[in-house]
Amino acid sequence: MIAIVLNAAAVVAGSAIGALARKGIREKYITVLNTAMGLAALVLGINVAMSHMQKSNYPVLFIVCLALGGLLGTLLKLDKRMDRATARVSGGSNLAEGITTGILLCCVGTLSMMGPVLSALYGDDTYLMTAATLNLVTMIVIASSYGFGTALTAIAVFAWQGGIYGIANVSAAFISEELIGEVSVVGGVLIAAAGLGVMGIKDCKTINLLPALLMPMVFFALKDLLALI
Repeated sequence: MIAIVLNAAAVVAGSAIGALARKGIREKYITVLNTAMGLAALVLGINVAMSHMQKSNYPVLFIVCLALGGLLGTLLKLDKRMDRATARVSGGSNLAEGITTGILLCCVGTLSMMGPVLSALYGDDTYLMTAATLNLVTMIVIASSYGFGTALTAIAVFAWQGGIYGIANVSAAFISEELIGEVSVVGGVLIAAAGLGVMGIKDCKTINLLPALLMPMVFFALKDLLALI
């Protein structure tokens, strides 16, 4: 739970730093920060995926999950919906736009969704600490344009991650290590893909791939159902 508090604190700190640099942060510094965070996400994602893949009893399941999840996300046009959600407030105050952008970027992603689950079940805060670092950099950039008021994003981040943490704690008895392993493989791939996007190498549209995180749950639910028949 401490890591979730640190995520919220990182948002506030990033907003403060960005507000102090309101006149603008030089492009070269933003590029360096994005490259560093992108490399960190890429290495973390590959490490997570490979470490869990070695223990998997279904070595090709993650491929099916990514394919089906990507198709579902594309069908639902998740990337376009996120773009519209960000643009929807563009006609209002600049602060509203900044807060909305911050919430979407800090809450919608593999790290922010998987992190609380792994923290609740295993006490593993790796994802959450990585998310906190990325949130810090993200909010520096956003606050440099919209001001310190974007620190209100921290409330949404804490509520989102805290809610997922609570749900994971309550449902811990129904979540097997095998399921977490398969979800972690998919999650690792998505984190690596996000790293490529942060560095500007390849936009993998990871938003559209997010439903892939649900596919292992569907697989094991069907597997258990068929076993009962």
